Amino acid sequence: MAKNYYCLVAGLREQQLDGDLKGFDAREVIDEIAAELSKEDGRALRGWMLFYDVCNMVNLRNHREAFSTLGNFSREELEAQMAAPSELPRELAEVVALFGEAAEGEIDPDDERLQRVDLSRSFASELYGAYYRYAAGSKCRFLREWCEADRNLRNITAALTARQRGLSVADHLIGGGEIVQQLVRSSAADFGLKGEVGYVDALIGALSENDNLIDKEHRIDMIRWSLAEDIATFDYFNIGFLLSYIVRLALVDRWAKLDEERGREMFRSLVGSLSATERIAAAERRFSEE
Repeated sequence: MAKNYYCLVAGLREQQLDGDLKGFDAREVIDEIAAELSKEDGRALRGWMLFYDVCNMVNLRNHREAFSTLGNFSREELEAQMAAPSELPRELAEVVALFGEAAEGEIDPDDERLQRVDLSRSFASELYGAYYRYAAGSKCRFLREWCEADRNLRNITAALTARQRGLSVADHLIGGGEIVQQLVRSSAADFGLKGEVGYVDALIGALSENDNLIDKEHRIDMIRWSLAEDIATFDYFNIGFLLSYIVRLALVDRWAKLDEERGREMFRSLVGSLSATERIAAAERRFSEE
């Protein structure tokens, strides 16, 4: 039976109820949650945080200063991992190692790792693809489904943007699967995805209806917010509920920096989700049946 984190969720709400972004620190909240998790659930959380390690490694490779504090590794630790990836999952370690070796001209053309890593593509594309493959093998249902949904959202966004700019759609997609094939093949305005992806019209609207980059990003992130909620619809104070909360916490963290008013509104919504009456009632019914 999955561990019940009812008391942890109640404590989070009490701590943040009057915060209204004052002193808000997403990493501090995540660390508080991590300290209460079971070993297996802690592994799922670290798997989610690995996405930010990927973002950070891409930035480091491209000599950018931006660095997220939501990953597992500090800047110094990641620099060490990029030189010798001993603590990264195999999927990511292969990409980091091969691109590093290629830069030194040390690649054996018969290296079997080249069957899984395409050096003709960008480091970012291959590393993100490796992350999503890693997440697909997680034991945590929420992590698997969230990463698949997030990859689809990013791919559809990339495809629409590439089409608007007259670029090759295929060159901007990550991974494979039916949706990727549809994005490559279809010439329809919605890539023929309307019946399969409920948010595609909202996404097309976000990308085409105005030129304000902040507005576009906010509308896309609200789609991401809804996806996180939907995936955890039937999770009651377990790791799925907490990861859904943490995904949205990360979005609040982003928008608190980009647009304080929007960040404040998202924060209030997030805190409210910790005590939704219907969720509590549903949880109590479920637990009474077990």
